[in-house]
Amino acid sequence: MRDTKMHKRSPLKQKPLRNPGESVQEDIQRVLEGQMLPLALLATLAIIVALDHWWRHFAPRPPQPIWATLIATVVVAYCGYRYVGLRKRLTSLQLGLAGEKTIGQFLEANRSKHSLVFHDIPCNGFNIDHVVIAPQGVFAIETKTFSKPLRGETVVEYDGERILVDGFEPDRNPITQARAVRNWLREFLHDSTRMDYPVKGVVLLPGWYVESPKDGRPIDIWVLNEKAFFKFVEHESVVLSDQDIAWASERLTAFVAR
Repeated sequence: MRDTKMHKRSPLKQKPLRNPGESVQEDIQRVLEGQMLPLALLATLAIIVALDHWWRHFAPRPPQPIWATLIATVVVAYCGYRYVGLRKRLTSLQLGLAGEKTIGQFLEANRSKHSLVFHDIPCNGFNIDHVVIAPQGVFAIETKTFSKPLRGETVVEYDGERILVDGFEPDRNPITQARAVRNWLREFLHDSTRMDYPVKGVVLLPGWYVESPKDGRPIDIWVLNEKAFFKFVEHESVVLSDQDIAWASERLTAFVAR
């Protein structure tokens, strides 16, 4: 009889598209399983060895528990120090994941029937959080989720080149990141379609009020909260046909599912 298991294949013609924050979820998994878990196991092992030596210390043939305790103390102190740093990293990743999911759900719920939304597009060494393809153009979106202070005003100031979050500049400039992903996406669409798609870089800051320059000068990167995004899009001129949108979507889908 033929082994039917050897002659079966998946009914799916291509991989499913990625979900919002999938890259961040993978980072969280790596921190938990690849870094925090080994530290916890190492610290636990050191404690067990020390306890074993203390137990044997009171046996007829006692070993040297003091040395084992000193080693265990050093190991546990090191693991505790590393754990605190990883815990901060994990908290930051979890906040980022929640922000990307929130923005992703908002984009899906509020897009027009002529627009398409992609999430978590993996590129060469980085990812694009979201891409919206609309009649008004293509929008490469970076989501930045910053925690707020318990009191006082919570304002993001944007001067066209950098942002200040509650008076402080982030370690990594979101404007630089937004320009990089915009340029990559623009080049990708040109190479894959031979069309010059208008691609706009966007930084979305969920839950923050953003103060942008009011002197009328052109700004190449939008910095907005999520509620303002589609209002800005609606004020742009229609530049893409349904066929243009379908063609860009097809190429981007093929790239993600490769």
